[in-house]
Amino acid sequence: MASTACFMIVSKNDIPIYEAEVGTVPKKEDVAHLHQFILDAALDIVQDVAWTTSAMFLKAIDRFDDLVVSVHVTAGHTRLMLLHDPRNDDGIKSFFQEVHELYMKTVLNPLYLPGSRITSSHFDTKVRALARKYL
Repeated sequence: MASTACFMIVSKNDIPIYEAEVGTVPKKEDVAHLHQFILDAALDIVQDVAWTTSAMFLKAIDRFDDLVVSVHVTAGHTRLMLLHDPRNDDGIKSFFQEVHELYMKTVLNPLYLPGSRITSSHFDTKVRALARKYL
């Protein structure tokens, strides 16, 4: 089954620190930019919803055509955002939980500069493996 998924980690200062197209359908460059634009546009909605709930997993906060934006907000207000086809929320929640754990391990590394882009190939490989497993 072909799927569309774009994953982004956005810092509390609204700066993207990690981006990846994790779907199984090959994407053209303009489609990748559209996905980033949709996720950027959803940041305002995330900001409004995050302050009204204590839940970290915010499912289906925005829609664009047949795509859905789901978000996991960390305690430090970093947003893990996923643009995806409508599907099982349990798999998406598990994906967010494991990526959050991976993100925390990266942030706690003494060589990582807080707020900087995550450029680790190990991190990228793990995120893509988790996407294949859960999405």
